[in-house]
Amino acid sequence: MSIFSVVEEAPPIEVFHLVKVFNEDDNPSKVNLTIGAYRTDEGKPYYIPVVKKAESVVLESTFNHEYLPILGLESFTKAASQLLLGNIAERQEEGTIFGVQSISGSGALRVGAEFLVKHLKCTTFYYSIPTWENHHLIFKTSGFQTAKTYRYWNEETRSLDFDGFCEDLSNAPKNAVIILHGCAHNPTGLDPTEDQWKKIAEIIKVNINIILGS
Repeated sequence: MSIFSVVEEAPPIEVFHLVKVFNEDDNPSKVNLTIGAYRTDEGKPYYIPVVKKAESVVLESTFNHEYLPILGLESFTKAASQLLLGNIAERQEEGTIFGVQSISGSGALRVGAEFLVKHLKCTTFYYSIPTWENHHLIFKTSGFQTAKTYRYWNEETRSLDFDGFCEDLSNAPKNAVIILHGCAHNPTGLDPTEDQWKKIAEIIKVNINIILGS
């Protein structure tokens, strides 16, 4: 008997299971609305021009292929932080704001979740209804003990349940971690307006909550 026979098979991630079902369907009129990715009219992955340009740069003989520092490429993480947070150059020089390069969004959430559990002893996290189920699994397997939800999508009005969203955030305990989707909310694709984001920020500031974006 294999020593790995004790390993239990994890349940399938719903969205990837749906992709499998889609691929096995022979209906010529089928449309894939599962994975949140850019597609061509033919249903193929859309090759974003800037990605094509970046790949050509990597192939140049003058490109530096040395191992990156443990926190990633500093010029990249600095620029990414400024893109997200605005004029923060002075704070970056002080060392109060810095970035860490990770492998994809899910990888970043995992690193952030483990950091918060280990160093800040966080135990509770909030995720939107609906959300990508993988977010819930990442936090639970990182050591978080309590999973809570906040309202986001109103099925009846087909719009953002902003009042419910704000009420749930206002009731979150201090030190709770809130998973927010910075743009292109997964899976609804619906984002708060700029004014709504400002109100969300004020609620979080009052409650002293910790934010992780996806």
